[in-house]
Amino acid sequence: MPPLVLKIAPWALLVASNVFMTFAWYGHLKNKSLALPVAILSSWLIALPEYMLAVPANRIGSGVYSTAQLKVGQEVITLLVFILFSYFYLGEAIKWSTIAGFGLIVAGVAVVFYFR
Repeated sequence: MPPLVLKIAPWALLVASNVFMTFAWYGHLKNKSLALPVAILSSWLIALPEYMLAVPANRIGSGVYSTAQLKVGQEVITLLVFILFSYFYLGEAIKWSTIAGFGLIVAGVAVVFYFR
């Protein structure tokens, strides 16, 4: 059985990676007066640390989890980070339909982890 740190590290790195990714993809929406080329360049700069976290997360995680488990786990992390980001940073309301749709995705993740 792998050490606990090898089980937890991929998820911690993927959470950090997704925070950067979400800011890179959606952070510029808070200030739409920013010129598009500047938004693109700043997003690229934010995306670099995202890749520097995601690649080791998947490399470490592949020793413990299947690639399908890593992918669907990353999707759940992405959705959770996105919900928090859109609510706290962009000030958007969380709709019941969003939670229901994300819940269905989480159900799919449970299938991948349970029936491996």
